[in-house]
Amino acid sequence: MLTDLRLGDCYDVLRTLPEASVDSIVTDPPYGLSFMGKRWDYDVPYIDVWFQCLRVLKPGGHLLAFAGTRTQHRMAVRIEDAGFDIRDMIAWVYGNGFPKSLDVSKAIDKAAGAEREVIGKSARHGGGIIGNGSSYEIPPTVPMLTAPATDAARQWQGWGTALKPALEPITVARKPFPGTVAANVLEHGTGALNVDGCRVGDASGRWPANLIHDGSEEPCALLGDAARFFYCAKASKADRGEGNNHPTVKPTDLMRYLCRLVTPPGGLVLDPFMGSGSTGKAAVLEGFRFLGIEREESYLAIAKARIDAAVEEASKQRQGALFAP
Repeated sequence: MLTDLRLGDCYDVLRTLPEASVDSIVTDPPYGLSFMGKRWDYDVPYIDVWFQCLRVLKPGGHLLAFAGTRTQHRMAVRIEDAGFDIRDMIAWVYGNGFPKSLDVSKAIDKAAGAEREVIGKSARHGGGIIGNGSSYEIPPTVPMLTAPATDAARQWQGWGTALKPALEPITVARKPFPGTVAANVLEHGTGALNVDGCRVGDASGRWPANLIHDGSEEPCALLGDAARFFYCAKASKADRGEGNNHPTVKPTDLMRYLCRLVTPPGGLVLDPFMGSGSTGKAAVLEGFRFLGIEREESYLAIAKARIDAAVEEASKQRQGALFAP
């Protein structure tokens, strides 16, 4: 089995899987933000789901789970309460976030029924990532500048309700195991991180850090020598694939890096919240086996198309390597 894609609720499907049969779990579950009004995002996954993830992982197997900044605490606590050891948190930092902030001055004028005078066009405009959606772009707009109409609105001009989103946390957790890491690695192949395989640059590069950035101007300026950290831009249109309307597509390079970090050679990667298949596409391209679960039939179809294409691409790459001089 190279890939196995299953339609259904992840809790129900997970219960059918054998115990200790999975090498790693790399997933982008619901953040509990009701993102874009989607029903599936009304809450972070319950403890029961994470307990089933724990059960199917081999001893020492790692779980990497994305979360939103506002609900990271709920995600991590539920994962921990299910029995996982929380090992770390990776921050994926990006520069093109777009704040969903209420303009307090405008809200005051609106409540007072006062009409604001248009005085020009804002210099701060353009598309970006909205809220915690990691790849859903809003169209570029040119908002109009307006002047406060009431004294109260003038007093609160320039005040808002949200910061610009610039990172997504990834919980790093591990299934407990008896004995030593060395003994567990020899018995199960799990429990350690692939440090050399994820060094920044090449095998002699820098130690992988718990920070990843998208290579954009803002994080690079903030970090100084940004080349010290692995970087990966958000998913491009080509990466998403034609017809992929999933709102939170993660970039393949990022998911390849994460899969490679926690999965032993030839291992089985599980994604219980598969969405449009970014983890599966990445796992296949890295030479891993993949098991994906998705509740929405339309997203499963998108995932299958993307992963099938990745299987074909990986096959061509292997054939090319065999016949290379």
